[in-house]
Amino acid sequence: MGAKNHGVVMPDANKEMTLNQLVAAGFGAAGQRCMALSTVVFVGKSKQWIPELVEKSKRLKVTAGWQPGADLGPVISSQAKKRICGLVDSGVKEGAKLALDGRNIKVENFDKGYFVGPTILSDVKTNMECYKEEIFGPVLCVMSTETLDEAIQLINGNPYGNGTAIFTTNGATARRFVQQIDVGQVGVNVPIPVPLPMFSFTGSRGSFLGDANFYGKA
Repeated sequence: MGAKNHGVVMPDANKEMTLNQLVAAGFGAAGQRCMALSTVVFVGKSKQWIPELVEKSKRLKVTAGWQPGADLGPVISSQAKKRICGLVDSGVKEGAKLALDGRNIKVENFDKGYFVGPTILSDVKTNMECYKEEIFGPVLCVMSTETLDEAIQLINGNPYGNGTAIFTTNGATARRFVQQIDVGQVGVNVPIPVPLPMFSFTGSRGSFLGDANFYGKA
């Protein structure tokens, strides 16, 4: 089950809450979970918040998971680190801006650890490899649109459709997003829209689990 989960940020969202949730959802578990929120779509004037997102991400403590105050631990293997850094490299080569670079982070007392620090690529476009591939690491791809309709079209056009979230204080905006979006799980002001155990967990499009998904033959 592949995923490229998007978070849509509206200008009317609660800025502090939204930025905190984006950092937690993007970098928690070092981004190594199928419901990580790996792509942020800032709508309209909310793109002015990108520098603050970068600053909050810089403050995360990167160290071994059992260390006091650890926010972000290592990735699972040297191969995973190489792949993650390779996708970041490709994004830069294809024109994305490296707003925060965690590729060469040094962690005291753990020099042999497979660490990748919080990394943010901004000005990401849909044709870039870093957008098309599931990175599965502590990397946020940041995009922007002028309208909610453009954001919905962008998400529905992605090959994956596992989960998505919208951050807004407008009920009508939230309802329209929920009704028009084509993914398996949708959150409203909830960055990781994982259902409770008694409900189904599934995606849409490329985020099905093989050709026989949770609801039968695709």
